[in-house]
Amino acid sequence: MLAKTLVLALASTALVAAHGKVAVVTGDAGGNGTALAIKGGIVPGAGKNSKTEVDTTVFQKTNILSDGLGRTTGSGKNTLAMLNQTMALSGSTLPQVSAGGSLSGVFHIVTTDGAGPIVAVLDTTGTGKFSNGTLLKTVTQIPGNKGNIAAPKQRSLLSRALVAAGIVKRAANVNEDFPMKFAVPAGTTCTGTAGGQTGVCLVKIANSNKAGPFGGVVAIQIASSGSAAAKRAETFRA
Repeated sequence: MLAKTLVLALASTALVAAHGKVAVVTGDAGGNGTALAIKGGIVPGAGKNSKTEVDTTVFQKTNILSDGLGRTTGSGKNTLAMLNQTMALSGSTLPQVSAGGSLSGVFHIVTTDGAGPIVAVLDTTGTGKFSNGTLLKTVTQIPGNKGNIAAPKQRSLLSRALVAAGIVKRAANVNEDFPMKFAVPAGTTCTGTAGGQTGVCLVKIANSNKAGPFGGVVAIQIASSGSAAAKRAETFRA
């Protein structure tokens, strides 16, 4: 009876949006990047939601195949012009993906509604036209159930059951990093231009939590077959 009362009380609690974000990405042929609008180390990992969630991208639709770059509470609507700021944080070389290679990185679960599973879609035009994009195969998935995960201090058997059932959606701080990896199809050609870079593709990475969805958009390039980076990737795979 007590458990039933607890469940009903939690179910009636006002739902609060939570967040997860793309902290860093690397290509199998080199390069580094992060999501548009990420502010780096000035955003705390733990603390009040109003402080930790400011650079997490929120998308309008749970369907990953929907257009747009999303927005953050700290910077407003995401734009391609933000790539300059992104590169100032992560380096002058965008993630380089070899033919049939992969994109790896770290997904930072900020709060309890910002978890997995996550999905990625690639836009070869580099414009945010993800409705015409290509879904990428997920090689390494992050934890979560329908975008929810229990906070570290709430991971009792009962808490996990409530999270799995979608009942507990209070935005408790999680502040944990998890690896992610996606395969990029061979034959991909990037045609976008942004941040003074040509041959740019955009990759949208997000969960499907109805409170968001949450994630980020990253820019990548395909390493040319003759480049030093591509050769290093081939040597590594061999």
